[in-house]
Amino acid sequence: MDKENLIELKVLGITRSEVQPGAYALLLENADSTQDEARRIPIVVGAAEAQSIAVNLEQIMPSRPLTHDLFVSMFHVYGIELKGVTIYSFKDGVFASFLHLSNGTVTVDIDSRTSDAIAIALRSSAPIYTTPEVMKLTSYEWRRDGDYKPQRRVRLEDLPVEKLEQRMQRYIAKEEYEKAARVQKIIAQKTNPAQGGE
Repeated sequence: MDKENLIELKVLGITRSEVQPGAYALLLENADSTQDEARRIPIVVGAAEAQSIAVNLEQIMPSRPLTHDLFVSMFHVYGIELKGVTIYSFKDGVFASFLHLSNGTVTVDIDSRTSDAIAIALRSSAPIYTTPEVMKLTSYEWRRDGDYKPQRRVRLEDLPVEKLEQRMQRYIAKEEYEKAARVQKIIAQKTNPAQGGE
């Protein structure tokens, strides 16, 4: 894991989507953000993953270990250390991550769903990173004094990237994470046409 070319992230929290019942949004932010300015990445996650992450963030001790607790316990028993997690890809609206694991002699990268990787990283106090490319494709600029003006109704696909980014910021400010994720996918397709659509 080459930290030199990676951007460290921190977990801000997880919120229930007001747009789609049963959906949740995990919000990440650059670790060197300030109180007034940041780059934020919203990731839509399932109910089980949202619960697992929320339990850890709120320091709730479940009566029985959850799946991610079990993974961390196995790491400890077998002398494996989670060195970090890297969100390395965003393609067709889906994030992908690596778990960087080491037993002191051998280091391996294991592919993982991003929600699982973050749930395990939080339990292991391991750092979370992303690449500059993923940050560029999926993040939006947050400012404390941001002014999110409503846009007229138009087809999202017809808007320029700059306008799409503004619209995504507005959706995030209103906690409309499903809409923000849809706009995020269109931005990715416009900025990297080679990915194509679904």
